[in-house]
Amino acid sequence: MTTAQTTVTDRARRILEAVGTTLPDADPSAEAVIARSPITGETIARVPATTDVDAVIARAQQAFTTWRSVPAPVRGAVVRELGELLREHKADLGELVSIEAGKIRSEGLGEVQEMIDICDFGVGLSRQLYGLTIATERPGHRMMEQWHPLGPIAVITAFNFPVAVWSWNTVLALVSGDTVVWKPSEKTPLTGLAVQAIMEEAARRAGADPAIAQLVIGDRAVGEALVDDTRIALVSATGSTRMGAQVAPRVAARFGRVLLELGGNNAAIVAPSADIDLTVRGLVFSAAGTAGQRCTSLRRVIAHESIADELVERLAKAYASLPIGSPLEADTLVGPLIDQQAYNGFTAALSAAAEQGGSIVAGGDRVAVGGDSGDDAYYVHPTIVRMPEQSAVVRSETFAPILYVLTYSDFDEAIALNNDVPQGLSSSVFTTDLREAERFLSASGSDCGIANVNIGPSGAEIGGAFGGEKETGGGRESGSDAWRGYMRRTTNTVNYSSELPLAQGVQFG
Repeated sequence: MTTAQTTVTDRARRILEAVGTTLPDADPSAEAVIARSPITGETIARVPATTDVDAVIARAQQAFTTWRSVPAPVRGAVVRELGELLREHKADLGELVSIEAGKIRSEGLGEVQEMIDICDFGVGLSRQLYGLTIATERPGHRMMEQWHPLGPIAVITAFNFPVAVWSWNTVLALVSGDTVVWKPSEKTPLTGLAVQAIMEEAARRAGADPAIAQLVIGDRAVGEALVDDTRIALVSATGSTRMGAQVAPRVAARFGRVLLELGGNNAAIVAPSADIDLTVRGLVFSAAGTAGQRCTSLRRVIAHESIADELVERLAKAYASLPIGSPLEADTLVGPLIDQQAYNGFTAALSAAAEQGGSIVAGGDRVAVGGDSGDDAYYVHPTIVRMPEQSAVVRSETFAPILYVLTYSDFDEAIALNNDVPQGLSSSVFTTDLREAERFLSASGSDCGIANVNIGPSGAEIGGAFGGEKETGGGRESGSDAWRGYMRRTTNTVNYSSELPLAQGVQFG
């Protein structure tokens, strides 16, 4: 074991101990998930897999029978404690995100801040689960809507946001009166263990049953057990479109609910009137941040033909200055790809782009990073590829820092290119023309769940509902009225008269 690897492992051990748990060391003969760091490419720990998912779901179901009757503001007290503990452990948990997911320091800390923000939102929400009073045609009657807890919720998350997406779902679910069973990505089990320890301490401090939020560790079989169990009222799954296409019909077959956050193929239209300095900064972060491994990462630039050459030149210059290296170093802006599979996808996409007429104008190769990285660590130069058309490779999502540049001559053509992909998560336009901005945001503009003006497609705040259309799955998490997805609606009619009029004037008797 190298000195660098010892440092990464020791850091992970220290962080887990700080939040109240330990670095696991599974029996070599037992089922386990391998925790590795993309920084070095080496193994940190063997995490024991959950062998009895049924028992975990049973505990969640039992806890739900009590939790659903706890007043919502009291449920909010658990979320308040969670937020305070996250503030206390922000630095440690942010560093663990960097160690296990490869995010640079500021992004790791930003992800934990996102958890804190959604806790603040959830505490307020616990006093705002409003229904409606509805006008009725019958005298002496009152109609209203109520929202009730749904049941145990399964949350299946991806490696690229190993803790924030859990919080989006879990905070809303707990405030709504649901219980939660979480399956983190097999690529990020340690952050799962750390957050679970924090969550259980929050429950204890608030006097709640820790079984309201539980963790399962494992591979696809563990996820399938959650997907197929009729006790799980809602499956919230984040991942690839291929995964969502398998999850949705299985949950639907048992009449469960799904909340899907799947692939993104996000574009930015750059108009002739765009502020070029602002645009370059916005595009570079959106495309190269997180090494292109956000579902909202910028994949396509659709630039007006009059400014495309200048824009590409400016982008290439900015790309050449990006510090690539260990995300634990303060000056690093681009960390590693998560693993070899991601690197293989990167190289395959570039080969396909070349076959389809593309030409690389920046990046495109693997980077050797100091003594901290081994053969199993995969750092690459963020890459810009000019494409003659929106070909098959451009229309597919590659989870890597590849930015395809297309051109347009008419704004309607730009909107058509933005929409002409199977995915529909996030989008943006850079323009100072008010008419173009409003057209982009209108019903005949972007068909994505997120549409921005003069900022890139990534970096959403928790106050708005997050999610997309088409093959992105149609789900909504986080802010706005996303809480309704975790509850069931009842319509109530109360007759406080001594008569029994029927609706629609029906006479019977």
